[in-house]
This record gives sequence, structure tokens and C-alpha cells, in this order.
Amino acid sequence: MHDRTGHTWGMEPTLLAGTATEDWTGDARYFEYSRAANPVGSGHIPKLPLAYFAAANHRSVTTGVIPFDVSEQLGITNGPATSPALLASFIRIAPGDSVETAPVATSELYRVIAGEGITIVDGRELHWAAGDFFVLPAGRPATHRANTDTTMYWVTDEPLLRHLGVAPTEQKFNITHFPAARVDAELAAIESSPHATDRNRLAVLLNTTPNDLTQTVTNVLWAMYGLLPVDAVQRPHRHQSVALDLVGDCEPGCFTLVGRSIDAEGEIIDPMRIDWEPDAAFITPPGLWHAHHNESGAPAHIIPIQDAGLHTYLRSLDIRFAPPAR
Repeated sequence: MHDRTGHTWGMEPTLLAGTATEDWTGDARYFEYSRAANPVGSGHIPKLPLAYFAAANHRSVTTGVIPFDVSEQLGITNGPATSPALLASFIRIAPGDSVETAPVATSELYRVIAGEGITIVDGRELHWAAGDFFVLPAGRPATHRANTDTTMYWVTDEPLLRHLGVAPTEQKFNITHFPAARVDAELAAIESSPHATDRNRLAVLLNTTPNDLTQTVTNVLWAMYGLLPVDAVQRPHRHQSVALDLVGDCEPGCFTLVGRSIDAEGEIIDPMRIDWEPDAAFITPPGLWHAHHNESGAPAHIIPIQDAGLHTYLRSLDIRFAPPAR
């Protein structure tokens, strides 16, 4: 049926249009291989800095989280980072105060530097004191409450997950507590072993049972509690994991030498020197040779936390030791 305008009632008009095409090429880029195969070596990706975090940076805070943040130097714009994969922070809690944590991470490691208190997680209370370690798996918001003036060293793999654009879907280990008395006893047994003088390091590695394959404390993190005896020189070694080193107790005269290469005798060429102070932290970038020295006259301790759990699983750790001194 038609009206006077010629419109046909009961029929919808037909839209005549061409086929829409999306070619998906807007973000495509192309590089010549020899110029782009090594973005780190060429400087396109910033190298990890050999950075130091003095204890004064966290001792001046009463309650709060103080990140060891070098994200600007790394060209990371989506949040704080101490390395491309890890974030180290110090947590300070005044007596009676509390701090809440809820990182988007697969792994959290805590080292109690000083203080005593509880962590409430999953409705349960984990009691901790100076010298303890504990780890929390993914998706475990926690409240940390201090009974005495408290300082903790806290490492997570938040930057790795931010880079991947992911969130964890399952926990890869259980909440696990490593009491100081047991950790010290394990280290003392290693120190008293007949083979102690033959070892490059006198140290105990922490492990959680689900990560026995990599022998690491979590699926991403590796943690060591190490002794540096009086007059000791722990020979140079290197690895592709980054080390976020926390200095334990020490006296002036303890230091680390770091450099890019070693000579025929296994000594570091043109090293940079990092002098230790108690409760300070520093970054040892991947691939660099490093050696610890104790000229202080007193024993000292070092606590490196690394992303070696991930590197070991990927078979990319590539740890190497300098030849023994002649």
C-alpha cells in the first residue's frame, strides 16, 4: 500500500552500505634485527641501578610503609618497583598501631628486623618477633599489629604482575612461619659442619614444601639468611636474578664489591664498593659479579631476597662462582 508520498507501508526501508573492514594494523611496528635484538645492551631499556637505601630512610617514620622505589630509573610508570619483578619496602609500626597490606601479588615475604606483634590473616593470628621470617600467598589481605616498636622488611612480586597485566588465581604455597630460633639453629649447624670452610657461603635457604622443585621460599622468591664471619671474604659469584639485599647486624668494615667482570684470578675488575650499615638495603643487579668482605672484627649477617624462584623454574638463573683463591 502506498500513500501520496510514495512510501510503502508495512515495509522497512533498506539501508545500502559498504562492508566495514578493520585491518588491525594500527599498533604494528617493525625493527631491523641487529638494532633491536638487545634492548638492554643498547640502552633502550634502562639497566637496573646499583642503588642503596639507608636505614635513616625508614627509621624516621613512626608508622607506615616506606617503599625502596627506583621505578623512575627503570622507566616503570605503573607503580613503585625495586626491580622489574619485585618491590621491597620497610614497614614501621609504633606500639599499639597497625598496618594493613593487600598487594596484588603471588608472594609476600616478611623479615622482622625489630619488634614483636601479630599478623591477622584469614581470621587467624600469626605471632612474630625479631628475627622471624614469614611468607603469605596470593590473595591474603593482612593486618599487622605491633606490641613494641616494629620494623619489617617486606618483599612482593607486585611489579611482575602489573607488567603482565594479571592477578593471581590460586595460592602456590601456604602461610608459613620461620621462627628466628629455628633459623639461627639451622645456620649454626651449617657453620659448625666439617665442610664449612670449603663452602662459598655459610647460609641457610628458606623453602616451602610446594616449592621443593626450585628449593625456594615461594614460587617467585628466593630467601637466604647468611653469615659473614670475621675476616671472611666470600668469593665473587653472579646470577641472572636480582638480589634485594638487607643488611643484618654488622660493624663498620663490612662491605660488598660489585663489578661487571673478573680477572684470571677470579677477582672483580674495577669494583664498586657498598659499605654496610645495619638495617640498610641495596640492589645487586643481575649479571654482576659480587663478593662480601668482613674486615670489622665481628660477625655479620646478610639477607638477600631474589626473584630466583622464577628464574630457577625458567632455567635461566645461570649462577656462576669465581675460581677459589690460590
